[in-house]
Formats: sequence, structure tokens, C-alpha cells
Amino acid sequence: MHFSRFVAAAALTFLSVGLSGAQTPADRGRAERVVVVVWDGMRPDLVTEKNAPTLTALARDGVFFRNNHAAYPTSTNVNGTVLATGDYPGHSGIIANQEYRPGIDPLKPFDTSDLAALDAPDQQINSKYIAAPTVAETLQKAGDRTAVAGSKPVAQLADRARNRTGAAAESVDLHRGKTLPTAALAEIKTALGPFPEKKDTFPNSAVDAWTTRALTEVLWKKEVPKFSLLWLSEPDLTQHHTAPGAPAALAAIKSSDDNLARVLAALRAKNALATTDVFVVSDHGFSTIDLAVDVAERLRAAGFDAVRAFKSAPKTGQVLVVSLGGSVEFYVIGHDETVAKKLVDFLQRSDFAGVILTRGKMEGTFTLADAHIASAAAPDIVVALRWNDRPNEFGIPGEIASDTSSKGLGHGTHSTLSPRDLHNTLIAAGPDFRRGFAGETPTGNIDVAPTVLWLLGIKPLQPMDGRVLREALTSSSPTPRVARKTLTASRNLGGTTWRQTLRLTTVNGVTYFMEGVGGRK
Repeated sequence: MHFSRFVAAAALTFLSVGLSGAQTPADRGRAERVVVVVWDGMRPDLVTEKNAPTLTALARDGVFFRNNHAAYPTSTNVNGTVLATGDYPGHSGIIANQEYRPGIDPLKPFDTSDLAALDAPDQQINSKYIAAPTVAETLQKAGDRTAVAGSKPVAQLADRARNRTGAAAESVDLHRGKTLPTAALAEIKTALGPFPEKKDTFPNSAVDAWTTRALTEVLWKKEVPKFSLLWLSEPDLTQHHTAPGAPAALAAIKSSDDNLARVLAALRAKNALATTDVFVVSDHGFSTIDLAVDVAERLRAAGFDAVRAFKSAPKTGQVLVVSLGGSVEFYVIGHDETVAKKLVDFLQRSDFAGVILTRGKMEGTFTLADAHIASAAAPDIVVALRWNDRPNEFGIPGEIASDTSSKGLGHGTHSTLSPRDLHNTLIAAGPDFRRGFAGETPTGNIDVAPTVLWLLGIKPLQPMDGRVLREALTSSSPTPRVARKTLTASRNLGGTTWRQTLRLTTVNGVTYFMEGVGGRK
């Protein structure tokens, strides 16, 4: 399909107003609707004609953002919230897949996409759990119906509404076979049967195909709403159980490509393709584990009172170790400064630490705020584990160290500051996007939400951290202002020196992380 056939010859004139300003009819896109499709864990260097013919064709008909970046930590729930809100993790409130919040569970960390933990009978969903409005919520408040469908629980983060009235009552959030509102599930099950059971064979394509059909055949049955989001579990699911580039992982990419073809075919069948802007984005990149470390065990051997979960009420000075795969969070109970400093010293002498981030400035570290993850519930220390760019057995570059509570040696994982984890896929096509354009200006997941709202002519409920990707649109736009910077920190360890760097680029005031490196020299 060639979206360019539907692009008018005349260019739109963009008015220079901020996101928080009023939008006139001219200061918006031409599309009547936007569809966002998330391929979980899709690396941009694996977008090829052989692996993903539908996505490759979409890129030819639109824009391939070749310098797009995930937020750190390069994890699903973090970037799911970034995509939904257009805000940095520290502002959205979700800074990791697993977090320790004593008000939710005083003994162990919880999955931040598991909103059931917040919906327990003795608790009520906190409207500030996600501390910024989502795209779906913003559209619903403007009176527009939305449709969200995901084969993973992260889809819940795209629409935080619990008490649904007005347009929200007509909107559906489908997440791993469950729905909000709950009554919406009956029609889906009648049409498609129950959500498929997870199998031990990979790719597990059935769950994504079921979810795609639920969106296109049921939620779009009457009409395609102004905004839709489809979250596919592949190739992330299979890459975790194999590795990037493995035969099963390539089959998983083809599975997502087939589901993208279903989406485009459904739009075409409803005569909606010519008036729809389509985004395909991944939440993060992927790497292969070359060093498996049990960080909690290492800490205990060094004399720390380190645990993965508490057996009883925690004591001051204990350290809760929370694995994010390629990064690790450390919650020092009571924020004991002596223990925190000792822990930083241990990490700077280790063979697995890459970049160390701390609540307050410590010698040889960056702060959580430097990485935009300084939330109210943030841990005392976060470490992004070290990485290299060597190829795995399938010839795919990018290896990292990983905490063993995640996946094993030779398997795929992510969450580091490696460019292979940070660099992710973003492709967009439709009546508002240039055709056959390779965007080299740095962009990020944080820009998707403000761009979607601008295209639809909807004013954000509050200012966003991301920017509208005007350089990729059919109308002319001023050249973005690009600035590059490298943060450095070091500490003399006596006979050796710990050094770490964080390379970043700022475009029109929006910061994207290129890579972070640390080690002893």
C-alpha cells in the first residue's frame, strides 16, 4: 500500500504554539484517527524484507526513525507508560517493571503492570499511580472513544480509568484476556473464544493473533475509533527464551508482521486506511546475556544483609535487591547512608556494574534525576549492568550482564544503558507523514504521545516532556535544535579508578540517552 497516494499536494502551515497552548484547526494533522502497534522488544536492525515484509513496506511508504530511543530502564512497563503519557519515568511515576512500595506489599516488590494489586477489596486505585494523563484518557475527556488491546498486562497502563463514565464507558482496555470495563469481555469471548493458554513452544503466536482479532473484529466492529493501541508480546517473549536472531525469534518477528498485516487489512476493508496514521514502535531493544550474576548472593557474601523478599517487617540497613534483568534496584531500608555508601563502593569494585545511579550525589555516580527516574517511590541505588557489542551465536551484536533472577546465560534480555537496548524501532506512515524518509534526528518513545495528540488536534491535559515529531511530517518545519553532551563521574579506589559516562543528545529540549558505560581503569 502507498500512503503517499492519499497525501494532498498542498502543505499544511504549522503554527508555532506550544503543546500547552490552544490548537487551531490548521495546527493539527489530516488523519481522522491514529493506530499505534507495539512490537515488544523489536530491534530496528532486524527490520528487513526477509524478517518483516509488511513492516518494511510500511517504512518505505512512511518514515523510519533510525535514531529512536527508549527511556531508561529499557523495560516494558517503563516504556509502556512513557508511550502512554509522553513523560519521563520520574514524572509518570513508573520507573521499573518491578518496584518496592510498602503501601502495596510491605514484604516484596510487585509488578507495576499488575494493577490487580491496587484493585484489591481493601484498596482503591490511586489516580496518581500513573502520575500523568494518558493519551486514551485525554481523548476520552474530549468525548472520543478509544480502544486498547494487548496480550500483556502492560496494556493496562495505556488507560488508567477505573470508574468509567462518558466516552470512557464506551472505551475498552483489553489486557491479557481481561477487560475494563469487565462486561466488554463477553462479546470478545463469544466471537473468539477464551484467551489462549500460554504454551512452552515459541513463538507463542496464538495470544497475539487472538488479541489482534479482538481489536480488529470486535472493538472495531462498528467503527475504528479516533485512537487505538495494539500491544503484541512478540518478539520479546521468544527472545527471552532463546536469543535475538535465533530461528524461533525470527519466527516471532514474522508473527508480529502477520498481525500488522491484519491491522492494515482491517483498516483497508473499512475504507479507513487512507485517513489513518499508523505507528509501529517497540518499547525497547534487546541483548544477549554473556554474564549471569546473582547480585543478592554476591552482596551476602560481602557481608550485606541482602534479600529478594522480606520474611517479616524489614529492619533499617537491610537491602532489598530487585532484578530488572540488565539493571538492578537496591532499596536500603531506612535510607541508611552508611550502608548505601558501602554498597556503592562494592558496586564500583565489581565485575558486573556499568553505570551507577543514586538518590543523592555520591562520588563516582550520577543521580537518579540525571536519568529521569527520580520518583517518590524510587530506590536508593540503581545500577545498569555492563555491556559489550560482541555478536551472539546468531551474529546479532550486543551482550550484557544480567542478574540471574531474570534469565539465563545465552538467553536474551534488556534494561541496560547499552545502545542495543536503548535503540528501538519507530516507524510511522499515513496521510501526515513523509514518504520514504529516513529520520536521522534523535527521537524517542517519549515523543509518540505528544505527536499522536497533535495529529488528532487534541490539546494535552497538561504539558508533556516529549515533543511533536514535526521534522517527519509532510509540511515543512524548522530544523530541530540538536545538542550533544556527555556526563562523567569518577572515584579513586586506591590503585584503580572507577569511571562512568552517560552520553545523551537533546533535541528541542527533549533528552535521549545514547549509551552509558562504567568500569574500573
